[in-house]
Amino acid sequence: MTLATDPSHTEDLLAFLQGSSSPYHAVSQAARRLEKAGFTELSETEEWTGRSGGCFVARGGALIAWYVPEGAPAHTPFRIVGAHTDSPNLRVKPRPDTGSAGWRQVAVEIYGGVPLNTWLDRDLGISGRLTLRDGTSTLVKVDEPLFRVPQLAIHLDRSVNESMALDRQRQTQPIWSLGRPEQGALLRRIAYEADLEPTEILGWDLMLHDIQAPGHLGAEREFLVSSRLDNLVSVHAGVTALTAATEAWSQDAGAESFRVPVLAAFDHEEVGSGSETGAQSPLLERVLNRSVAARGGSGEDWSRALAGALCVSADMSHAVHPNYSERHDPDNHPLPNGGPVVKVNVNQRYATDGTGLAAFAAACERAGVPLQRFVSNNAMPCGTSIGPITAARLGVTTVDVGVPGLSMHSARELVGARDPGYLAQALAEFVTTS
Repeated sequence: MTLATDPSHTEDLLAFLQGSSSPYHAVSQAARRLEKAGFTELSETEEWTGRSGGCFVARGGALIAWYVPEGAPAHTPFRIVGAHTDSPNLRVKPRPDTGSAGWRQVAVEIYGGVPLNTWLDRDLGISGRLTLRDGTSTLVKVDEPLFRVPQLAIHLDRSVNESMALDRQRQTQPIWSLGRPEQGALLRRIAYEADLEPTEILGWDLMLHDIQAPGHLGAEREFLVSSRLDNLVSVHAGVTALTAATEAWSQDAGAESFRVPVLAAFDHEEVGSGSETGAQSPLLERVLNRSVAARGGSGEDWSRALAGALCVSADMSHAVHPNYSERHDPDNHPLPNGGPVVKVNVNQRYATDGTGLAAFAAACERAGVPLQRFVSNNAMPCGTSIGPITAARLGVTTVDVGVPGLSMHSARELVGARDPGYLAQALAEFVTTS
């Protein structure tokens, strides 16, 4: 049985999606799986001593994890899987208690490229990170139908089926109660859920999420539907590949066969990656440099490890849409359950070149995984990923890949049920043998 057809892998992915309602929860979920596989969390403020095995660093909504095989030289090349933990959503403003016309509402800010209509009339919970008076942080999650962004009834807007453009300030604020706005009301509810006093909370990073559970769809349950498939499918596949790599080398393997597999799960990709935990930050570079130095490596070893490195930027891709096929390139129509997609853009919105494509294609062949291609219609603007950022920052060959799906950035997205397993298999092969 392969991961693509293994129900335990699919069920673990669904549990990961359900538990990862914010980037901070995604990191917590990934860390838990890594620890179960024998990885050790390191503190960035403490000295790192050289040793083999698995380690990871967690900072906010970002996680960098790596595995050093026993006996691997300090200059062993890296095999990096890059992904991101954040998804477009509605995030709570610093003064959240607002309202109008007898309704209590929550003031939200729109994060990333959100198709706003997909958030209308959905039952929403809230989750994220609380920063406390003593400087520590704790996670909070309310998986209950607390909020709703109500759509205007068609009787009050007969043109809604001809055009609908929501005012991003006035028409996206969710309701959650009746009465006059009361400052501190939301914070009190959040504090109660976290078993804290409101006075203990000095800061927060909170966001709304659709509470509908992920699941299967289709005549033969051939699809998965969920929030945050972009890009938690890739994060989960990266964790799976990294833990699989811990069994890939025997202690007496030749040094020339070693690779150091790395998972870099960044935050804030959906808003450009320009943060301390985003792909534009020096976080990955610093962590990998320290991992080489901790094993007694020199600057020369660091340069050699990077010079031999390869990176896969794994992020959700577009499947051809049956109702809008003219929006796609006429000769490239990726479909769900056809395997991961290599994404190409000669203007470097994706980092893929022939060298990177060949490396990933070879890994897919060895893993028995089918491979598809994606390129944008020339008349349509192309998205981007952390791939070009990582390639430029580290100077490493990078290939952009992803699971094809529909409704990207929607409050609820769709992918093929086999493709997450295909991606995990391909990544496991890539980080150990490429």
